[in-house]
Amino acid sequence: MKAFFSNFKGDVFGGLTSGIVALPLALAFGVSSGLGPSAGLYGAIFISFFAALFGGTDTQISGPTAPMTAVSMLLVAGVIGANDGSVEKALPIILIVFLMAGLMQIGLGAIGIGKYIRYIPYPVVSGFMTAIGVMILITQFLPALGYYPKEDTDFVEKFKPQAEEVILNKILKDEAGEGILVLENFKETIKRAEIISEDEISLEAITLAGNEASGVVGAIKSLPRAFSKVNYLELILCVVTIILVYGFKKITTAIPSTLVSLIIVSGVAYGFDLKYKLIEEIPTGFPVPNLSIFSEFKIEAITPYIFTALSLAFLGAIDSLLTSVVADNMTKTKHKPNKELIGQGIGNSIAAIFGGIPGAGATIRTVVNINAGGKTRLSGMIAAIILLIVLLALGPVASKIPAAVLAGILITVGIGVMDYRGLKAVPHMPKIEVGIMVIVLVLSVFWNLVYAVGVGLIIASVIFMKKMGDVTASQSKIESLKGTQYDNDEKPWKDEKNLTTELKKEIFVKHLNGPVFFGATSELQQLATQIPESASHVILRMDRVPYMDQSGVYTLEDIILSLEKKRVKSYIVGIQKQPLYLAKNTGIIPDLIPEESVFEDFDPCINYLRNFVKDTDNSHTI
Repeated sequence: MKAFFSNFKGDVFGGLTSGIVALPLALAFGVSSGLGPSAGLYGAIFISFFAALFGGTDTQISGPTAPMTAVSMLLVAGVIGANDGSVEKALPIILIVFLMAGLMQIGLGAIGIGKYIRYIPYPVVSGFMTAIGVMILITQFLPALGYYPKEDTDFVEKFKPQAEEVILNKILKDEAGEGILVLENFKETIKRAEIISEDEISLEAITLAGNEASGVVGAIKSLPRAFSKVNYLELILCVVTIILVYGFKKITTAIPSTLVSLIIVSGVAYGFDLKYKLIEEIPTGFPVPNLSIFSEFKIEAITPYIFTALSLAFLGAIDSLLTSVVADNMTKTKHKPNKELIGQGIGNSIAAIFGGIPGAGATIRTVVNINAGGKTRLSGMIAAIILLIVLLALGPVASKIPAAVLAGILITVGIGVMDYRGLKAVPHMPKIEVGIMVIVLVLSVFWNLVYAVGVGLIIASVIFMKKMGDVTASQSKIESLKGTQYDNDEKPWKDEKNLTTELKKEIFVKHLNGPVFFGATSELQQLATQIPESASHVILRMDRVPYMDQSGVYTLEDIILSLEKKRVKSYIVGIQKQPLYLAKNTGIIPDLIPEESVFEDFDPCINYLRNFVKDTDNSHTI
């Protein structure tokens, strides 16, 4: 406990400062996710507190982040769309997926996955981070212009015929479930259709309009209408917010510029009673658990989203551990990756129960904490307490924030989160790495963020294996003795210098240098074509083969079988422990090559062959 409060003053300042920085971002990420500002605030409170308490990075400040919010946004939109546009019906499913992601993170930490996260290729991370920035920018263009598709009556009107069709399909589906649908008699269907009100059709049309304009593609499609219906007040509020965010940094970085712009623009808009669009109302009082995620739990409802939960877990792990590395570099300490994942998982799990969006270690907030004096996990807990105090004391005030202000803040976040270092390096990067980065970027923005990372990882892994195969194969020489000359100007090994030309006509010596694996099998397969017609014995020298993989051993097996068909006997010399173990387990030894044909050294092998091969140069049998 003494160590816990060993840096109390510094941790208070660090927690206070990072908590203030987190406030506008938490509200903005909550709005961006589709669950409202309160969800962002709840996530920031619970993740920050419990990730700090149980995590493995003392100075880490956690909460909603841009990558986690981008994935959450896609999930929220998809689940709401699948539940008739009802947030109330969709919320339990959404929160269960968030909870599953947290539990999966705990599992990842428990089984020790944390130490492997660093092996994710940079082009994948770079393409992903840039895609996050692009997605945030594009999706915030509509609120920045003051255009909300659900409020565009002309746009909504176009969806009324489709809304009627959707409602009718629901009626037919309900009747089929009740067992009263009779194809010969639609009296009940007609009766139910006649009582459909205009309000029901309008609500369904609004939902359809919102779905049509959601996401990156939807936002791009809606831009022409947005530009033709610009709300200049909203646009001005957004632009002024962006100018203040960047401009105030030139004055001082001691006070977070996002908070300054939030307070100034919101204060002016509210003080002058401007007719701006408000963010959703933030509930007052202490957050309460959303027990519907347990009472309304249905396994079939969440099954389609298990992969999304796993993706959130891995993304949160990557995001957090990258921030942990930054913290280590600044504080000259070393984090515990698996413990950090467990802490993040606990934080995300508890946040989900209370209705918060998931998050991870936040780099900017962590850096602010360290620079302000934070050194222990107490600083992250204090940051959470600061946000809780804001929620309890200033909830009604925060509900007066203009939506355009948060759109402006999110635009600066989108610009800031892009990987400019990776983008600047594009002209100098290998083309294949640039290709991976572009593939991840394009697929993330226009297809699916989660699947894009998977595709990028697969491509990067295959290319990595190919490169490592080429490198290792170039170091692995599979050469032979032919006549009086050695392939590739290879010098004979010391114990082979006494082999005569006549001996080499019947005894073919094959040298294998380095690992024999999938990258070197093509060279090994050339063995059968290199054997002279006069040879009746092949000696495989494996003294310098430290490792064989399954591909290598099966290729060797095929070659020995092909030699047997030609009545050529095979012998192995100097095989090491791992290749010997694999050869015995696959049956090469003793099924294809008997134990008596396996030798530790070259001389005993030659002495054994004296019984079968005649050396005419020396006029005696060898």
